[in-house]
Amino acid sequence: MSEPTIEDFKKAIMELAKEKGWGTKPEEVNFGEKIALIHSELSEALEAYRTGKIEGRDGFLEEVADVFMRLIHFCGIYDIDIEKELMRKIEINKDRDWNWDKFLKK
Repeated sequence: MSEPTIEDFKKAIMELAKEKGWGTKPEEVNFGEKIALIHSELSEALEAYRTGKIEGRDGFLEEVADVFMRLIHFCGIYDIDIEKELMRKIEINKDRDWNWDKFLKK
């Protein structure tokens, strides 16, 4: 059996969203609220990490999974081909240079 793809996760999350009433179409959700919910999961992951709660309920690992679930749900709602966009961005970043000296200046 092959490993699940992002598309497989998207299908499962969209089915769950339909079942739970989270919205599956742009007209059923608030765009800003969905972005804020993604951000809130990142903040929860940071707080879990800061307090050393890595595994288990509300632990860092679970919160990171929540980030991905919310982001993939968002992509499903707005029909974003995130696999294609990730590959496109990876290719862009291959040719980018980062001036770490400039970034790290105080």
